[in-house]
Amino acid sequence: MTAMLANQLTGQMIIAGSPVTGSGAEIRGFDPAAGAALEPVYRHGDSTDVQTAAAAAAAAFPTYRATTSEQRAQFLEAIATRIEAVGETLIARAVAESGLPQARITGEVGRTTGQLRLFAGVLREGSWNGARIDTALPDRAPLPRPDIRQRNIALGPVAVFSASNFPLAFSVAGGDTASALAAGCPVIVKAHDAHPGTSEIVARAITAAVADSGLPAGTFSLLYGTGEQLGIQLVTDPRIKAVGFTGSRTGGTALVAAAAARPEPIPVYAEMSSINPVFLLDGALQSRGPELGKAFIGSLTMGSGQFCTNPGLIIAVDGPGLDAFVDAAREAVSAAPAAPMLTPHIARNYANGVESLSGAAELVARGERSSSETCGQAALFSTDADRFLASQDLQAEVFGSSSLIVRCADADQMAAVAQGLEGQLTATVHAEDTDLEAAGRLLPLLELKAGRILFNGWPTGVEVCHAMVHGGPFPATSDSRTTSVGARAIERFLRPVAYQGVPKALLPNAIADGNPDGLWRRVDGQLTQS
Repeated sequence: MTAMLANQLTGQMIIAGSPVTGSGAEIRGFDPAAGAALEPVYRHGDSTDVQTAAAAAAAAFPTYRATTSEQRAQFLEAIATRIEAVGETLIARAVAESGLPQARITGEVGRTTGQLRLFAGVLREGSWNGARIDTALPDRAPLPRPDIRQRNIALGPVAVFSASNFPLAFSVAGGDTASALAAGCPVIVKAHDAHPGTSEIVARAITAAVADSGLPAGTFSLLYGTGEQLGIQLVTDPRIKAVGFTGSRTGGTALVAAAAARPEPIPVYAEMSSINPVFLLDGALQSRGPELGKAFIGSLTMGSGQFCTNPGLIIAVDGPGLDAFVDAAREAVSAAPAAPMLTPHIARNYANGVESLSGAAELVARGERSSSETCGQAALFSTDADRFLASQDLQAEVFGSSSLIVRCADADQMAAVAQGLEGQLTATVHAEDTDLEAAGRLLPLLELKAGRILFNGWPTGVEVCHAMVHGGPFPATSDSRTTSVGARAIERFLRPVAYQGVPKALLPNAIADGNPDGLWRRVDGQLTQS
């Protein structure tokens, strides 16, 4: 299977529809399960490739942003269809490059195509236009009001940085790409070195959909390269108008700084670091402590813990209920098999993070060992609230199947821990009806700390739907006002424009008289389809 796939791949970037061989460092995909490099060889691009892709995207932008909502919706659906058409080949390569099970990757294909179709639906529904009309009041005293109308327009070419842990759903055709294309922005993707072959297959599918849809070739490009070199060049190219990023805190903050230092600063929507605290309230612990302990480890070890929403922190008041939870969690961790991590680099960083925790907290249990250096061994630690609050290091994300239990003296100390947390993607509460008063006191604190609050569930797994928020205060993301998952993700790549006294013949459809697109619009403060 690997040889067959290698023969189908070219090892090239795709810049505005054309295959291009890089001139930089060689990279290969790596199978962490087999511990073997994969063919073919890929090469990083350089500044010339960045300039070519950015110039093509800028040239494509006027035409692409002028497409109708329906044209872009059909284009997104064409991408989804193309991805599904290469399903078996794509799944096999993604499994090989990630070490993730086939069922997980198969589900991720569905999520990726589902996101594309979600945004097709968002385009057809039309509220993304943000259409508002304040009609003229020529007789108003003391001054008349002119006719003023507003709609949203695309920002311009967008740079997207693929994630390591989702080779499809947060990668080449993932949520950032789907939402930027939906907004009317051409996209240049910097592929992740961990899955170059998967990236090429998906990029070919998008490129074919661009051609099928009669769009400018510069609507999409794929580059390979490091963030420190090619990535910074991409973010600082004056033709790039926004950035989507999923990755490390170090990488995200570097891109934010580079974008802010430009003569024309641009927004960077970076998802970075989160330990996703879970609060266990007394009633829940007393009624189902052992059950919660087992379920917690199931969430913690899912995908070798390589989810941005992995539950890396448990917070509860000390007592028999917590003891029962810990006993069940210890048993489950001890039986957890070692599992391949995405790359040797990620495996090394995980091992280093666990070693750091070993020196700062009490070890509760470790999972089964493996002789492979690319496999992660689950780890569970414990500390008290005083030590946790005194140590910023205990809040550091350890990317993998590792978590820390914080034992609190009482509910007030639990609240103090919540207040002392950095920004998070998620915060989870397990509660019974008897806990509702305590949960009610906790909820306002968590609203200020996280983008998504869950009750009686586990944070791993992010539903792609209209109401989802996948974001949060720094360092979870670089902009807590936005989401990278769900229908509102399109808003990151739009900006409002007001049209005052513009001749009616020149008004865009979204704000034209007669409402030709049948949109819900706010006219003189009232929401209407008229």
